[in-house]
Amino acid sequence: MPSHFDIVIIGSGAGGGTLAQRLAPTGKSILILERGEHLPREAENWDPKSVFIQRRYRTQEKWYDRHGHPFTPNTHYWVGGNTTFYGAALMRMRGRDFTEVEHAGGVSPAWPISLTDLAPYYAEAETLWQVHGARGDDPTEEGDEPPYAYAAVHHDPGVAALKGHWETQGWRPFSLPLGVKLDQAHPVTSTCIKCKTCGGYPCLLKAKSDARTLAIEPLMDLPNVTLLTGRKALRLETDPSGKTVTQVICHTENGEETWSGDIVVLAAGAANTAVVLQASANAAHPNGLANGSDQVGRNYMFHNSTAMVSMTMRREDVTFPKTLAVNDFYWGDPKGGYDLPMGHIQLLEYMSGQTLEGQIEDWLPPALVPDALAGAAAERMLSMLVISEDLPQQNNRVRLNPDGRISLDYTFGNLEGHDRLVNILKASLDGFVDHAHPISQHHFQLDSLLPLYGTAHQCGTTRFGADPASSVLDRDCKAHELDNLYVVDTSFFVSANAINPTLTTVANALRIGDHLIDRLGARTPTARVAASGDGLAAHKAGEGLA
Repeated sequence: MPSHFDIVIIGSGAGGGTLAQRLAPTGKSILILERGEHLPREAENWDPKSVFIQRRYRTQEKWYDRHGHPFTPNTHYWVGGNTTFYGAALMRMRGRDFTEVEHAGGVSPAWPISLTDLAPYYAEAETLWQVHGARGDDPTEEGDEPPYAYAAVHHDPGVAALKGHWETQGWRPFSLPLGVKLDQAHPVTSTCIKCKTCGGYPCLLKAKSDARTLAIEPLMDLPNVTLLTGRKALRLETDPSGKTVTQVICHTENGEETWSGDIVVLAAGAANTAVVLQASANAAHPNGLANGSDQVGRNYMFHNSTAMVSMTMRREDVTFPKTLAVNDFYWGDPKGGYDLPMGHIQLLEYMSGQTLEGQIEDWLPPALVPDALAGAAAERMLSMLVISEDLPQQNNRVRLNPDGRISLDYTFGNLEGHDRLVNILKASLDGFVDHAHPISQHHFQLDSLLPLYGTAHQCGTTRFGADPASSVLDRDCKAHELDNLYVVDTSFFVSANAINPTLTTVANALRIGDHLIDRLGARTPTARVAASGDGLAAHKAGEGLA
């Protein structure tokens, strides 16, 4: 096997996997380095005890908070990255999200690109990732989005009842856009069966739209694409001028390996991408690679989130609840009195008794919770997530310590709008549930965060921008200070907005893929069609499915 490739991509998640998929039809040689292995397909994929209590698939590494206390991040190192375990909610940023927005806690900065730049890639990503949704119901939509290729997932009776309850209060709940391989017209042959083991689980049927099934696995037999697992990127080395990355150094079970590429792309996740750059300090980059601005690792964001578990005396007729969302309060209170952003509400996945035990084990060990009691509670629950924007802060940062430990220095902020929305949601449930119990992230120390949320939406550690003095990357996600280094995971985000980041990551990777195709002189009349061929084929096959 050669040691030099046209493109080396570090990480196989939403960003890295999508970029490889975009570039593969060019015929350029592509090496994908993934620190994890292929996730085994086994019964434990769908076992809540294995997933949520034993945490069979979650990393065991320790990070450290700003007080030096260790914690285990809610991160999964497998082919496909964290998308294998995500909840499949795939939403577009709104046009205003790309601009400077005032919040109660400060200012959300503007992006160097606009929605216009990303809109065609959003449309392509929605088709490629088989997003099921309905246009016109979300009050924050721009109004010019093309229809979804796949109709919205039907609500279970308990969710439909909640939707009606909110509508009587003047709310405009809408169908949460979901990436699932679901044929609602033909349930017998549908890949997705709308089971109780979706978000937080790897899908045993591979029915979830994720990077491993949609981006990586279709490439594995291509002669110009090489995927190597068990390769953890340690550092990048440059030529003496510091302008060009010349080598990628990886750790393997057999020792270190060295690889090189004309183009090197980091997509290891917002925290780990920053760590690799910091570990790559050299004479030309004494503060870490691409870190002349001192922004690498800074501005870490991961949303202010509250999970609200609503209990009823009766059993809820729900098996697949994550189909409903609310954006009425995204930019403020539509009734007036508060004109600053509050955030987004969406229903969470079904929680079994053991899933619930896994979420509360920081306070109550599962051994002390009878399975019958936890199961009975789960049958009477609807779980909701309030997501609000986490503003970038210079001192919220990822640091690589001299001893190799990863530190996450973080202080919660911008909670005023978030707390308002939590209280609005609680009040809205009066008359529908018997009581609501909020579990708020910011009430706990960083090493006690609920593992369901934790670091799942991390972003912002190598933000892009026009000014090299205040950003790490340019608008094409190339490092300002290097000629051949790019970043395509959520590290490039300037702001976190208040929605799940995956669709934006996929869309941006498609955009950067087209930039690299032009840079490499690899565009042909059919290159773009070929690159998105799987998505177009899925679109045609799925017309009228639901």
